[in-house]
Amino acid sequence: MVSIFNLDGMEHHVRTCIPKVELVPAGKPFYCLSSEDLRNTHCCYTDFCNKIDLRVPSGHLKESEHPSMWGPVELVGIIAGPVFLLFLIIIIVFLVINYHQRVYHNRQRLDMEDPSCEMCLSKDKTLQDLVYDLSTSGSGSGLPLFVQRTVARTIVLQEIIGKGRFGEVWRGRWRGGDVAVKIFSSREERSWFREAEIYQTVMLRHENILGFIAADNKDNGTWTQLWLVSDYHEHGSLFDYLNRYTVTIEGMIKLALSAASGLAHLHMEIVGTQGKPGIAHRDLKSKNILVKKNGMCAIADLGLAVRHDAVTDTIDIAPNQRVGTKRYMAPEVLDETINMKHFDSFKCADIYALGLVYWEIARRCNSGGTFLFCLLLLLPPSAGCWVTSGCSPEGAGVSLPPFSLQPVGCLVPEPITLRVLIKDEGILEVVVLKVC
Repeated sequence: MVSIFNLDGMEHHVRTCIPKVELVPAGKPFYCLSSEDLRNTHCCYTDFCNKIDLRVPSGHLKESEHPSMWGPVELVGIIAGPVFLLFLIIIIVFLVINYHQRVYHNRQRLDMEDPSCEMCLSKDKTLQDLVYDLSTSGSGSGLPLFVQRTVARTIVLQEIIGKGRFGEVWRGRWRGGDVAVKIFSSREERSWFREAEIYQTVMLRHENILGFIAADNKDNGTWTQLWLVSDYHEHGSLFDYLNRYTVTIEGMIKLALSAASGLAHLHMEIVGTQGKPGIAHRDLKSKNILVKKNGMCAIADLGLAVRHDAVTDTIDIAPNQRVGTKRYMAPEVLDETINMKHFDSFKCADIYALGLVYWEIARRCNSGGTFLFCLLLLLPPSAGCWVTSGCSPEGAGVSLPPFSLQPVGCLVPEPITLRVLIKDEGILEVVVLKVC
């Protein structure tokens, strides 16, 4: 074998004989291969053949050229990086397209009426009949899912009746009946899902818990609305009811007893094949209790509720950024010393909040005493004065003596306006403070 190559600007010659066993592979041994631009190698198989003269290839590596700085690892990285990135982009695009196709097909499927729905939603049935038939014949967790969607998609919104941090509450109409539609904003999806999940708990339906009808998500063209449909109570919340009206002793007892009954049903655990877990409200207040036509309470807003699993003795607390109302929080909740692993701790906190609700009810109770008015205006002497007010018993007037009344202090600073008729002197408007 004769080989010539250039190394550091000098020509090097190699002339040697190679054993036959090392000439592999046969016919084209590695030893006899030339390296392009670097080495010229020639092999022969006769005597004295290594006298042949060879020249270094004209295209040999010049001194001004430098070897590449990219090694095999770098080259692999340069090639594999873009390929991997392209592959990742293709996967992401595929997943996005697949997701949108699923959403589109699901919407089409939901928009199509289920043939079996015609039987359940017969034209002669009202909403109350439908809820009663389907909820009492099943597990007691409410309407079937396809019925909920059908009802929710045929409700006509009438007017907005309330707003909150979650969204809005509307009064809607379905088959001639009123329903309440709680519309959650998209950022409150967890609250909507949790409340719908709690309302559909087996055997939760009770006369003193807000009647759940349906839950659905609706696309209004701009964003997705999360609907929670329930019974409509025209009196609104207990907070608003007590601000508008006073209650009698009988009315106070009815409100208090029904609120306690609803909370007791929430807390109660029913053991059985289709049992009900114990549920703690965690946000009980007068604004989350509704007043029905018959003067009884219905507990609502279960978005922060927790469930207790008696079998595993665990508490299901949903991840939610919402917190309860501090005014109604028990001391152990405020200072964060409550035992979160003990279900009775949550029940005790609910009872504390119920006590504050009782205080609100008792404060607006009319015990049958005389209505007293404290005039804040000096009336001129007159032969007779006559004061009328809706706060007086049966709209009767209160006779004032024919002399000036001095302003006096009142116990409850709640200003109202009375129309004072003074004989021969016309009608005056005076501001008074009411003590009932």
